[in-house]
Amino acid sequence: MEATLRGRAHKYGKNVDTDVIIPGKYCNITEQAELGKHALEGLDPDYCGRMKPGDIIVADTNFGCGSSREVAPIAIKGSGTSAVIAKSFARIFYRNALNIGLPIFESPEAVDGIEAGDEIELEPASGIVRNLTRGTQYRAAEFPPFMRSLIDAGGLVPYVEARLAESS
Repeated sequence: MEATLRGRAHKYGKNVDTDVIIPGKYCNITEQAELGKHALEGLDPDYCGRMKPGDIIVADTNFGCGSSREVAPIAIKGSGTSAVIAKSFARIFYRNALNIGLPIFESPEAVDGIEAGDEIELEPASGIVRNLTRGTQYRAAEFPPFMRSLIDAGGLVPYVEARLAESS
């Protein structure tokens, strides 16, 4: 994972569910980049047209709730979005995001201090969230050591591949 992530904030409210992150009609798409063309289509149809690679989703509580769609974080990652900051994540989305290497950060204070369009800088290793537009800084919740290993590897598959390579 990159040492620093930087992009503009796209801000959303509470309970952004997987049905609006990637509508069901696209769930049979297997290519990450193709899924990414439809990210947030059910919530914000212009998201993919406005966002630039590296931009960051900022949301209130319970981001990724609803049905267990592994393709939801894949679509976000495929859109070029670099990370998601939320007050909280639905647990299944949380695990799916980490498993596919999508950086996610829980920080209620950061969410409250970020507005749409603000320039954000994230340091995944330290959990530091900087709002460059407003000159403020926050800290995201830390990950347990094993989850940190998954994140550092880029997701579950790269983590397992590295472990298998070490043991052979």
